[in-house]
Amino acid sequence: MKKKITLFLSFILVSVSVMAQTAWKADPYHSKLGFTVTHLGIADVPGHFNTFDVTITSSKPDFSDAVVEMTADIASIDTRVEPRNKHLKSADFFDAEKYPTMSFKSTSIKKSGKNKYALSGNLTLHGVTKPVTVTMLYRGTTANPNAKGAPVAGIQITGTIKRSDFNIGSTFPAPMISDEVQIKADGEFGQQK
Repeated sequence: MKKKITLFLSFILVSVSVMAQTAWKADPYHSKLGFTVTHLGIADVPGHFNTFDVTITSSKPDFSDAVVEMTADIASIDTRVEPRNKHLKSADFFDAEKYPTMSFKSTSIKKSGKNKYALSGNLTLHGVTKPVTVTMLYRGTTANPNAKGAPVAGIQITGTIKRSDFNIGSTFPAPMISDEVQIKADGEFGQQK
């Protein structure tokens, strides 16, 4: 009898834990997935992806147990210069026709400061999957007056990856285009019902 009660209580606890998970979706009108490279060692050139989807699942209000999943459409790359966008989509760089999406799925999160976390996960880009760690900053939660007061959370992701790790632009040496790519993503995330 004791064993049955213990099993039943365990089932209830697991059910409550699963039910307490809340999904948050990036608001595309108030979110940006951006990057910066250095050109000729003297000038930073920014860009971003216009089409992406990010979902964060968390059961804690400070997002300290967050699971982050992101996909982006490579063909939506935008550097404000159309000939450069076209070149970046080509086989010289991203090869958007062959590798149309980029994705990230987190595998762990560790607190590194006030509302700051080391977010680790697998990034798949240009047909290569590599583990990366970025910094996630939780910027707070508030009521969104444009969505009838629904909760909205602010999240910022920053970090650095190497394009050589993903075989991107291998014929363009680092003095021309930096191997290190700075990542900066800002998002407003609406709580899903």
